[in-house]
Amino acid sequence: MTAHPEGSPSRRERPAKPALTRPGIVATALEVMRAEGLAKVTMRRLAQELDTGPASLYVYVSNTAELHAALLDELLGTVAPAPAAGDWRARLHAVLTSYVETLFAHPGLARSALTARPSGEHYLRLIETLLGLLDEGRVPRDRAAWGVDLLTQYATATAAEQATRDRSPEAEGDWDTLTRVVDGLSDRTHPHLAAAAPHLLSGAPRERLAWGFDALINGILHTPTPSAASAPTGDPA
Repeated sequence: MTAHPEGSPSRRERPAKPALTRPGIVATALEVMRAEGLAKVTMRRLAQELDTGPASLYVYVSNTAELHAALLDELLGTVAPAPAAGDWRARLHAVLTSYVETLFAHPGLARSALTARPSGEHYLRLIETLLGLLDEGRVPRDRAAWGVDLLTQYATATAAEQATRDRSPEAEGDWDTLTRVVDGLSDRTHPHLAAAAPHLLSGAPRERLAWGFDALINGILHTPTPSAASAPTGDPA
């Protein structure tokens, strides 16, 4: 029998490590992110948490971008479902606002979401919900398909910008500086900026977010896609 150092359990005595799985890896990554931020979610760190080698993880997650997309999809499971009652537009607002708030709680992932491409069940359910609400509003299917992309891009960018700004120690000073500059503009050198100054920085974040959603929804409702716009409308007289 091979001797082992005193006090060190033999291989037979050690508890078996749980088998690696993709859901297990993503769940561990989520724990690390919530405790320490997205920057700490590395393959090496996850390997330490799971008591394995980094190379073993690549069997289940091919790269960091895929891992971030999987993390995003996991968080999308917490987006509130569409309210059961109410106007389709108000319900669409509610789902999109919940999506923004979900990302806002995780600033690192909000920034990553600008380029991540999730394809998991929670992401698909979110898109299905958004398409269903646009369908209730009688938005043509081709516009709805393109419109969902616009709405989620706007929501994602808003969450990433706001989360980054709110956690920056210079943010308040930058805002004060911008306010002073805008208020001090001359109508001779910058006539349009000076005229718009009272409105440029006005409005609470939620008001501006809701207005942005409405501006996009209105545009989606009334702007044909290029293929639809060029399609023949019937035989010539």
